[in-house]
Amino acid sequence: MNVVSAPNSLRGSEYLEKNPQARAEDLIWAFTNPKVKAIISNIGGNDSIKILPFINQNVIKNNPKIFIGYSDVLNVHILCYKLGLSTFYGDNLLTNIAETPEIHAYSKRWFKKVLFDPSPIGLIEPSENWTYEKIDYSNRLSKRKYYINNGYSIIQGQGKSCGRLIGGHTGIMELVGTPIELIKDDFKDAILFIEDIPEFFSPEKLQTFIDWLGKIGALQLLKGIVIGKLNENICFDEHKTKMLNIINNKYSITSLPILYGLNFGHSSPTCILPYGVMAEINCENNSFSILESGVI
Repeated sequence: MNVVSAPNSLRGSEYLEKNPQARAEDLIWAFTNPKVKAIISNIGGNDSIKILPFINQNVIKNNPKIFIGYSDVLNVHILCYKLGLSTFYGDNLLTNIAETPEIHAYSKRWFKKVLFDPSPIGLIEPSENWTYEKIDYSNRLSKRKYYINNGYSIIQGQGKSCGRLIGGHTGIMELVGTPIELIKDDFKDAILFIEDIPEFFSPEKLQTFIDWLGKIGALQLLKGIVIGKLNENICFDEHKTKMLNIINNKYSITSLPILYGLNFGHSSPTCILPYGVMAEINCENNSFSILESGVI
């Protein structure tokens, strides 16, 4: 790949924080530049919602191309979804691709497969190891400590269930009242993928999020839920109990397939999830597959 930086992207975090219009201009520049074939987010944050008023939506809609990132980049993904584009919840430049001393082999494999191969993405196996440890950018040779991955867990469900992918992190419910608010019909016949940073992904936060889905009528329309990894030192038991208390007892949904432990989002390494493509949870063999390609 030949890498180019957007005009304002290297002007420093303080400037970019104070100038959301400049960040929006970079996004429009990338979508309209015929030499740019894919757009990779540098990093997440907490205020990408501020750039939306400065974005000409028709420009993005009329110039579809690969857009990839995770975390706060969710807001741009949802905007693109609303415009009919399929984007990719996946690697940020600084936290995945620039991992020291090198990108994890699992992340590299799925980056190449999803973005460079037009065939169906296929079975997403769990990684051999994983971590939430931060990267030490002061030492290019530093290595994060990785832990053995125990694979996926089926929380409930039977057989196979297919649906188109939609999701991100629990901040989805905070988009209520914004121009990119998701309503219940956005979740119809979908497999929801959801994750968050450990500080925000408590059992109570997951319970609140699931209850929000039920209150807006979205939980009842889903074909399945896929949940990302928790912190290394936390098991999923308490999250499971609180989540199923809402799903089973409050909303009487007992057959919705739910898979825990997919490698995506804030943990490392990661696979890449394209919005809107068909995916499958197989409860019988404890697997997750993406049935279509991410690119053409």
